[in-house]
Amino acid sequence: MSAISGHIPDIDFITFCSEHNRSFFARVSPWTKALALVAIVLLITVVQSLPLLVALYAAVLAAYAAAGLPVRRLFAWYLLPLFFVFSLVVLMIWNVPGNELFSVGAPGFKATMTDNGLLMLARLLLKALISVSFSLFFLMTTKYNHFSTMIYRVFPSPIDQVFLMSYRFIFLTLKMVDSMVKALHSRGSGLISSAVRQSRLFAEVFALVFIRSYDRADRVSKAMESRGFSGKYIAATEVPPMRIPDYVFVAASFGLSGLAVLRGW
Repeated sequence: MSAISGHIPDIDFITFCSEHNRSFFARVSPWTKALALVAIVLLITVVQSLPLLVALYAAVLAAYAAAGLPVRRLFAWYLLPLFFVFSLVVLMIWNVPGNELFSVGAPGFKATMTDNGLLMLARLLLKALISVSFSLFFLMTTKYNHFSTMIYRVFPSPIDQVFLMSYRFIFLTLKMVDSMVKALHSRGSGLISSAVRQSRLFAEVFALVFIRSYDRADRVSKAMESRGFSGKYIAATEVPPMRIPDYVFVAASFGLSGLAVLRGW
């Protein structure tokens, strides 16, 4: 469990799962899973049918569980995307045309909740859960060497270099934050209580974390240069190719997305 919070995805744990997962899905070509992720994003963008979204979420969750990944941690990680989506749509779901359920307001102002407003909230929450679940499934069943090679091949320079380097330095920043949180706990304090009582000092501590992370990244960069790094990270790991069943599955996924657009689901 992450030392910072159990509701924040633990990158170390995600990387550990990606390197040690031995399920069937870990042997599937990463290109297949990446294309399936694209198809799912396209599908949830156009689909409005609540039963279809529920079925898609159930299928993604079943694949996640079948891969031997921790479902309880996944549910804990849902807190951030659910909070983000709810904070965005909490104002959009009022006064949506439909059957009125209840109303709230003040003199000169009235907000009405309808059945279509609740359905909108449910659809958006399901779409967020589907995309987050499959993204984590993809990351936790794909080795980092394969993932980095895909980024290197798909994205042009310097976008690929920025992504590959920033991913590595995220670990440095998280380690610094982790050390800070442990220091707070060892002194009988907590993350929230310290922020409330000494917000200015807390901001200074966070600024110090990023400064130290930058210094650490600079030392890592110099160490790489001393070992012959030319300024371009080359990912040359061979990625398992797609096979006939992979092509069939990807074609079916994009076919379903196209059917959803044509039928207006």
